[in-house]
Amino acid sequence: MIFIVSKYLVPKGYRGLTVFPFVFLKCCIDKESGVLINHEKIHLRQQIELLVLPFFIWYFLEYLIRLLQFRNSHLAYRNISFEREAYAHESELGYLKKRSFFRFVKFLR
Repeated sequence: MIFIVSKYLVPKGYRGLTVFPFVFLKCCIDKESGVLINHEKIHLRQQIELLVLPFFIWYFLEYLIRLLQFRNSHLAYRNISFEREAYAHESELGYLKKRSFFRFVKFLR
């Protein structure tokens, strides 16, 4: 995991963005946020499981489906299975040690 701090690379309204093996953070102080780093580590694991490129294809397609479903970009984003898993477990700092493979599938609905 390689941290890059840049307010220009992280979209407005977000604090972090992960593209294996990089974690882009908006502010330097975000490196100290265990919850945010754990959230981004969960995304790293998801990307590794899907061999990176398929992760982004799935992510984008699911976002489009959720956008049609909810007609709201924020709700669409929050209901992507990858995000649902990451938000549900971001506070569990030991989550990745016990997480089973392809766990995000359980967050599809």
